Amino acid sequence: MLLDREEYIEQAHFFRSLIERMGQNLATQDVLVSLREEALASTKLPLAIDYLAAELRHSGEMAPAVAKLSHYFTAFQTYVISEAENPHGLFDFRIGLDILQREADYRSKTPKRQGVFLYQFEAICRNRLGYDQGLAAVAEDPTFDFPWKQWILTVRRQIGIFDLATLIYVRSEYYIQKQKEHGLPIPENEAESTVLFGKKEGQIALANRGKEPLFLFAALQRQLDYPVVPRTKPVNHSRDVIPLLSRRVERLESRLKMLEDEQRRGSIDLEPFYTPPNQRPLEP
Repeated sequence: MLLDREEYIEQAHFFRSLIERMGQNLATQDVLVSLREEALASTKLPLAIDYLAAELRHSGEMAPAVAKLSHYFTAFQTYVISEAENPHGLFDFRIGLDILQREADYRSKTPKRQGVFLYQFEAICRNRLGYDQGLAAVAEDPTFDFPWKQWILTVRRQIGIFDLATLIYVRSEYYIQKQKEHGLPIPENEAESTVLFGKKEGQIALANRGKEPLFLFAALQRQLDYPVVPRTKPVNHSRDVIPLLSRRVERLESRLKMLEDEQRRGSIDLEPFYTPPNQRPLEP
């Protein structure tokens, strides 16, 4: 079921704070205890955190608890957490929390079904999560009514055959307008004729047919202010450059010293490289 606005505000704060404190190398169980005290007592989040903490102590994972709290967390949230905790996957847990934080923040304002779907679809696409299970979880979101659920399951079946831009275009007001202008037939089947996207979404989708789906998402975000999916940040190796250069300089200095000794003495003094017998480690 859909939650009150204050619930989404508290969820966004919960996911945001969890990311920040995990970055401080704090134990997740301790973080949950502190966040439980911060959560607004008039919401259901404190009870949810209690259950998450208990499951974390019991199994070491949060996904099973999130799945059991289906009346509070959506199927998409459960899917993201389960993929983030998958030991065989490459999906970063912090990125998963960031995705959920931004989604909850968007829902706390004036969310549109189009924006919620496109955000969830891009999160699946950009992080290379499974379309089959991912879109099945999206279809269970209480935000979407029956026509939306039917269409999302259609996208799930046809996403490898048609690009997303085409699937959006044929269910937009702009498609109906173009069909009427050219005297072309309009689908009479209610399951195929229900308009789900506005004129602007249809125009943007038509302009991005055959292109990379990420270009479609970026255009919709620029033009219609839809939420932006967080991206994985590249690792900064610059902080390791100075220690690495320092070690290389030390090795060069030792080599130059050996060459100078060889020129001066005619041979290399190997005594510093020998270990006295009384200081050698004992044989096992």
